[in-house]
Amino acid sequence: MQQPPPYVPQGGAPPPAAMVTKVELTISCQGLRDADVFSKSDPICVVYSTDSGRMQELGRTERIDDTLNPKFQKQIVVDYHFEEVQKLAFHVFDIDDHSNDVKQADFLGKCEATLGQVVSAANYKKPLDYNGANYGTISVQAQEQGGMQKCVKMTLKGVKLDKKDFFGKSDPFLEFHRQLIDGSYALAHRTEFIKNTLNPRWRPMKINTRRLCDNNPDTVIKIDCYDWNSNGTHDLIGSCLTTLADIEEARPGKAWALVNPKKKSKRGYRHSGEVVIEEVEVLREYTFLEYIQGGCELNFVVGIDFTGSNGDPRDTSSLHYLGGRTPNQYTQAITAVGNVIQDYDSDQLYPAYGFGARLPPTWQVSHQFSLNGDPANPDCHGIAGILGAYQQCINSVQLYGPTNASPIVGSVAKMAREALHQQQAKEYYVLLLITDGILTDMDQTIHMIIEASELPMSIIVIGVGDADFEDMERLDSDDKLLSLGTRVAKRDIVQFVPFRDFKNVPTSKLASAVLEELPDQLASYYNAKKTHSTDRNSNLNFILKYSEK
Repeated sequence: MQQPPPYVPQGGAPPPAAMVTKVELTISCQGLRDADVFSKSDPICVVYSTDSGRMQELGRTERIDDTLNPKFQKQIVVDYHFEEVQKLAFHVFDIDDHSNDVKQADFLGKCEATLGQVVSAANYKKPLDYNGANYGTISVQAQEQGGMQKCVKMTLKGVKLDKKDFFGKSDPFLEFHRQLIDGSYALAHRTEFIKNTLNPRWRPMKINTRRLCDNNPDTVIKIDCYDWNSNGTHDLIGSCLTTLADIEEARPGKAWALVNPKKKSKRGYRHSGEVVIEEVEVLREYTFLEYIQGGCELNFVVGIDFTGSNGDPRDTSSLHYLGGRTPNQYTQAITAVGNVIQDYDSDQLYPAYGFGARLPPTWQVSHQFSLNGDPANPDCHGIAGILGAYQQCINSVQLYGPTNASPIVGSVAKMAREALHQQQAKEYYVLLLITDGILTDMDQTIHMIIEASELPMSIIVIGVGDADFEDMERLDSDDKLLSLGTRVAKRDIVQFVPFRDFKNVPTSKLASAVLEELPDQLASYYNAKKTHSTDRNSNLNFILKYSEK
């Protein structure tokens, strides 16, 4: 079995743009400042995006008359991107007329937060700032639009497909399209192609119903069957139409006739073969945000390369040089990724390790040591704590080698393994490894990653400097699952990027690139394990525990 160009990752993930997650913000305030003389304030809340230092209004609530404790009914809908730090500002005004012109209104207070902080809290609550003093509080609850989704898992085969190749049979593959409002179709999923057969059996596939049909059971789904050609001009064998409702009611053996429109008018033509269901199951799937809002936290761990190839830290050309106007690449990578992850870890304690250095007083090489110098407790408080420990460490160790990452990967995997004993989704580990070159213990590291692929854990690898990182791409198994000998990873848990690809753009772009796969990695892991959320949000917990499979 082979893949039709353009290349489609294992499992048939489609190339179209990702669906945007939308979040509804419900806002209330308590104990507002009273700006009216003969009555109480008439509050309204305006929500702004403050990214890049510019304030852009995202929406505003209704005005409520004569209250210092408003509970706004109108929700503010915003786009949610996990991989970005989305800065928000909530401004509360007292408006005494019906113009809703905040420029003429009395200012009651403001609150700033990131969207990550809001969605990761069951009820985000913070004091309102008024000219440096606290006047009342604001509460914000976030709810994902759509939420709990279905996933279609099925195995399909083709029966007696038309022969398209002159010297062979056909090389068939399937494409699934959802119908849009204007009647056009958008690609939702593509299978692998199978060489030289009129009776193919495609790999089991898994398609999220949000992508397949916008979660609408009656949306038309078109299935096209093509004969693959290496030049990209694939020949249509035939098409059929169905719906999610039809698929949900289907049983093994159900067949859809493939009709080629160019042959329909031919006398005696019936169809160009059939697509037959061998196995089908429609499951409930829970989203990343549902797990986060149910109490699951991201445990952030950092591993830093202290090998000699980084260069003498006292030299301005060193990757560990700390005296420049611009922070070095290690510092930028930790900051970019950490600023996003920190919103999803309540205790703000992050284990931080180094590898490949000689440590005082014995000057023995260590492939895993605590940046803060405390072997019994490697935790650093906050991203600033990691950076402080890193800066102190770089002046107290001797850079050496080799570049062995497997001990740190194994250590974090051990932490993640302990989380397997939990009955609910509470802890998911994210290891950030930053290195300046190819790993010396590549096979050992791959072995550890394959073991970790069965655990609640993801790994981000950032390559700094100008080394050739071609071999490191092997760890990022977008093309096919990582393997070593006969062992194959259960899932893709590694995302690798070279820092140099982001040298001339804001570091937020680096964070987006390395974190974009993480939400799906977490959600797909827990969904595959059929692991529930925690009991922090009773309504969500009820849904997760008692909804249908």
